[in-house]
Amino acid sequence: MSRSALGLLILAVLSGVLHFSLFEKTEISLPLIGCGVFAVLFALALVAGRKIKFDPVLR
Repeated sequence: MSRSALGLLILAVLSGVLHFSLFEKTEISLPLIGCGVFAVLFALALVAGRKIKFDPVLR
């Protein structure tokens, strides 16, 4: 896992915890939206960080 993916995972978890600790009665809040954005960026960082080895020579 890359540093950027780890950082985005930490930000997503922290913003999710912040939402559930501060805004218990509201459904949508700014930390929850941030959690969703960080989670999507985390998934993209995981996909971008993969090292896919492609062998163009067919044997």
